[in-house]
Amino acid sequence: MLDCQRHLFDIPRDVAFFNAASMGPLPRATVEAARSAVARKSQPWKIDAAFATDQIERARRAAARLIHADPEDVAHIPAISYAIATAANVVAIPRGSRVLVLADDHSSPVLEWTGRAESGGFTVEKVERPADSDWTRAILDAIDRPGAAPLALASISSLHWSEGCIIDTMAVASALKRKSALFLLDATQSVGVLDHDVRTLDPDFLAFPTYKWVLGPYGRAFLYVAKRHQSGAPIEQTPHGRRSVKAENDLYYADTAYVANARRFDMGERDHFISMEMASLGMELVSSWGADAIRERLQYLTGRIADGLAGTGVHLHPASLRTPHILSVGFPRGMPPGLAESLSAANVHIAQRIGRIRIAPHVYNDEADVDRCVTAIKRCIA
Repeated sequence: MLDCQRHLFDIPRDVAFFNAASMGPLPRATVEAARSAVARKSQPWKIDAAFATDQIERARRAAARLIHADPEDVAHIPAISYAIATAANVVAIPRGSRVLVLADDHSSPVLEWTGRAESGGFTVEKVERPADSDWTRAILDAIDRPGAAPLALASISSLHWSEGCIIDTMAVASALKRKSALFLLDATQSVGVLDHDVRTLDPDFLAFPTYKWVLGPYGRAFLYVAKRHQSGAPIEQTPHGRRSVKAENDLYYADTAYVANARRFDMGERDHFISMEMASLGMELVSSWGADAIRERLQYLTGRIADGLAGTGVHLHPASLRTPHILSVGFPRGMPPGLAESLSAANVHIAQRIGRIRIAPHVYNDEADVDRCVTAIKRCIA
C-alpha cells in the first residue's frame, strides 16, 4: 500500500484534514514553485519567449495523462462551468428532447441546461435520489424510462458529490450509446483517484479542475473533447485558437481558421505561468503515485472510519455503493447541533453537505488522523 505522504505537505501533526473534496492543500514543492514563479514575473525581461508555451503544453500533457487522453484532445479552461458552457456551444440539443441531470448534483453540470431549456425547447429531467443509494441503477432506469421524450444528453458528475455514492460510468456510457445520446462527465471528484480512461469510456466531454484531488490551484481546469466535436466553435475567440494569428507575423491575421484540435477551446489568457506550473506539479505528483495506489490507500482510510463508527447509530451507505475516497455520514435523528464547528474546534476538518457530513481523506492522512476523527465524531454525537 502507498505510504502516507504527509511529509510532502505543510500539515501540522495536530491537524486532521479530511476535506480534499472541497479543496486539496498544496504540496510544499508546489508552494515553493509558486514563490519562484511570482518572483519571475517581477523581472519579465528574463523570461524566455518559449517559457509560457512550454508550461502550457507541460500542463496539457499532465492532464491528458490522468485520463489516458491524447494531449491534442485536451483544452485549458478556468472552471467546470466553462467546460459545460463550451459543450453547450458545440452541441445542439433537439427541441422536444430531454437532458438528464442528477438531483442535488453540483451546480456546474446542471444550471447550463436549466438556463437553456425554455428557449431551446427541451426539458431537463432530474434523476431523483434513490432510496437504496444505487445511483447507477437510478440513472439507467431514467435513460430507459418508457414513454419518455428522446434522450439527447446526460450531464452528470462521476459520483454524487454530496454523499459519495459511486456511479458506474462505463455502464452509463454504454446505455447512452444505445440511445445515441451524448455523455458529458464532470469528473471533479474523481480524476486522480478513480481511473478514468477516455479511450474506453469514450465520453463526448469530460472535465476536471486542479484544486481538489490533483493538489493544484484554483482557476485551472481541463476539458477533454472527443474528436467528433472538435469542429465546433469555442466560446472565446483567441489568437492561439487560430492557425496563424501572431504578433511575430508580417501579416497579423495570416490564417484565421481554427486549429484542428481541442486547443481551439483553450481559454483566453491561458499563459498564466504561475498557476500553470503549480497545476502541472500537482498532477505530475498524483500521476507518480498512480490512481490504483491512491484509491487503495483512501479506501483503507475511509473503511477504517466506517468501522470505527459502527454501532453509533449513524447512517452509512452500503460499502458496495460507496466511492473509495469519500465517506458520507448521516444522522437519522438529525444533524447534532454545531457538529461541524465542534469537529473544527478539535482540529478535525470535514464538510457539511445537504444534511450529512462528508469525510474526504487524501494521501497526507494516516491512521492517527482517522482515529482522531472517529473519536471526535463519537464525542459529538454521544
